Amino acid sequence: MQIPFLNQLQTLTGPPINKIVGVAPTGPVRAAAEQLLQHVLHGLPEMLAAAVGQISTGQLLASYTTAREFNPAKIIGFNAEVIRQQQQAMRALQLPPDEQLTELLITLRTQLHLLRLLPDGQRFLYVAVDCRDTNLGIAREVMRTCEP
Repeated sequence: MQIPFLNQLQTLTGPPINKIVGVAPTGPVRAAAEQLLQHVLHGLPEMLAAAVGQISTGQLLASYTTAREFNPAKIIGFNAEVIRQQQQAMRALQLPPDEQLTELLITLRTQLHLLRLLPDGQRFLYVAVDCRDTNLGIAREVMRTCEP
């Protein structure tokens, strides 16, 4: 049953868990972000979290998480900054124009955090998985095949 007051009250305790949440204003950008997360969730049902964000602003467009303590809204801006800094480093290296950043991997002891730039160059997909549940190859392939 959908009770608006209870839904609003639930958001005060943290992000909804096991549910894709669109944050961007309703429209094609939000729908595309939610659809992308649906594809990732279908391919990686055991993932910890996923989100779609804008690179230039660090704005969250849509997110999914399995635990309230894992809040993509808090980290999406930092991930966008990591991408911008890496792009700046690549410009400093004066690499050929056809060399472009496609993916970043952050490896922790028990988790993998992947950032994949989407083909439009304006947005990125963030996925976090537990190393015990998913290997890197599977996560990368699911992210690659989910691109619009």
